[in-house]
Amino acid sequence: MKKLNTLYRGVGRTTDVLSFPIYENAAEMPADREFLLGDIVINLPAAERQSLEHRVTLYEEVRRLLIHGFLHLLGYDHEKSAYKGGKMRRRERELMDALETLG
Repeated sequence: MKKLNTLYRGVGRTTDVLSFPIYENAAEMPADREFLLGDIVINLPAAERQSLEHRVTLYEEVRRLLIHGFLHLLGYDHEKSAYKGGKMRRRERELMDALETLG
């Protein structure tokens, strides 16, 4: 994960999740057909550590990281500003809540 983070983001440290979008913005996404958004890479050892820290199951932490990565593929970016970070966190919570109601 550290190699990927360094190579693709220029950040020389490990991370818990990376997203690699195919499209630069929503306007580029096809409206008339199904399409791939991109790739999400989850650092499972980091997810395991974080699950213990947050007192959740590994499954729940991986689900949170998957949602986080998915939102990055849709163009959300918590690193741009505090406002955008808050917006992304609210959307993460909405999606987590929606998945919890599905059981």
